[in-house]
Amino acid sequence: MSEPTTIFDEIFTCLRADRLLGDPRATGKGIRVAVIDSGVERAVLEAKFAARGTPIESIEGAVFRPGDPKPHPYDGKQSSPHGTTVADVILTVAPKVKLYSADVFGPQGSCEVEAVIAALRHAIEVWNVKVVNLSLGVPEHKLLQLPRRNLLFKAIEEAYFRDVLVFAAAHNEHPFTRSYPAVFSPPLISVDKALFADPLHFEYHLRESIEFQAHSRGYLGPFAHEPATSWAAPHLAGIAARILSLKPDLKPFEIKTILYWMFRAGE
Repeated sequence: MSEPTTIFDEIFTCLRADRLLGDPRATGKGIRVAVIDSGVERAVLEAKFAARGTPIESIEGAVFRPGDPKPHPYDGKQSSPHGTTVADVILTVAPKVKLYSADVFGPQGSCEVEAVIAALRHAIEVWNVKVVNLSLGVPEHKLLQLPRRNLLFKAIEEAYFRDVLVFAAAHNEHPFTRSYPAVFSPPLISVDKALFADPLHFEYHLRESIEFQAHSRGYLGPFAHEPATSWAAPHLAGIAARILSLKPDLKPFEIKTILYWMFRAGE
């Protein structure tokens, strides 16, 4: 009989990042991803990847405003460069995903909890996404009312039970400043910032409810090279999309376990 260490060595070999992410099928193909953010400049991203010879699927989306029960049509524009940078990170890591843009900011430059909840539910029920990226934060003072906080947590929990993987960026001043929904971990996956030579590298260190650290520089936009959790979350979301393209029926807890053991295997 093999020794347990030998068995685990074999498991770790299978879960190494170079083996999983190096598989030519691990491109994100067939995986739907929602970016709940400030909107995505569709033409900019389509032109960028077409020039590289790796055209992307057409980006679809909707605009969500507090107090409005129905989403507004998506015109392929952004309300700030933030959402485009986030989407670009995901497409750089997993170029074959089908991307959906949920604009929850608008011209006012801030988002409300109700708009985020509406966008999340629309992404699950209408777009049938498998991955959601939330590179945004709702400060604690906006969620002092327990019912509002519970509504957001319930929406995140519903995503989990519908087998949708949600990634949320920690506050850039974590752990000194907390923001939602990143603190709702589990059921979502929270991501802090770090810098790695390989942008596909990530680490797991649980600290004040934040679990993972991923590469925190982007590739497009005026603030992309400033390290930020906003760019770290989509790096890990893109990595998850690549894994899911190898086995799309994986559950959120299975993906989280694979990510954890990928980190352990690379130690």
